[in-house]
Amino acid sequence: MTTDELISQIKSNDEKVRTAAWREAGKVGADAVKPLAAVMTDKDLEVARAAQRAMWQIVRYTGRPGADGEKKAVGANLLPLLGDDQPAAVRREVLWMLSEIAGDEAVGPMAALLSNADLREDARLCLQRIPGDKALQALKDALAAAPEDFKINVAESLRARGVEVPGLPCQKLVPTKKTSVKPVGR
Repeated sequence: MTTDELISQIKSNDEKVRTAAWREAGKVGADAVKPLAAVMTDKDLEVARAAQRAMWQIVRYTGRPGADGEKKAVGANLLPLLGDDQPAAVRREVLWMLSEIAGDEAVGPMAALLSNADLREDARLCLQRIPGDKALQALKDALAAAPEDFKINVAESLRARGVEVPGLPCQKLVPTKKTSVKPVGR
């Protein structure tokens, strides 16, 4: 199937044609990413949803072992979709898609979204999933620059990556009610 055929079938009024198209989208590859992103904002919710599912199929297909070249190509086509020219819903999905297949090359664009009030939580969680020192450093830098209401969230991501964060306790461990229970051994 070609990209044009995929887009045509995704836009079909027949739900069986749409479903078959998105299920087979993985093999179409990187060239279909940008056209599918444009369809993700279609007025017809079912068409938009089929385009989103097709993009996920591509991401998952290229994430398989031994497909490093395809994975890099898809990642390279996803990165520009994090730009301000895209709707927040598309950018949010792309963040999560990149968290599945990307590496260091995605850290900078993802970290830039930590200052976006609508996308910062998704960006933080996706950076938490990216392996390596570059993503960890981006989270450390984010902690220093984050507004007060977001610092605790970034601290939680750092703790998940094995970094101690003094001065910002885990909110799950902070009592919500006054208690007279003392820790064992004190």
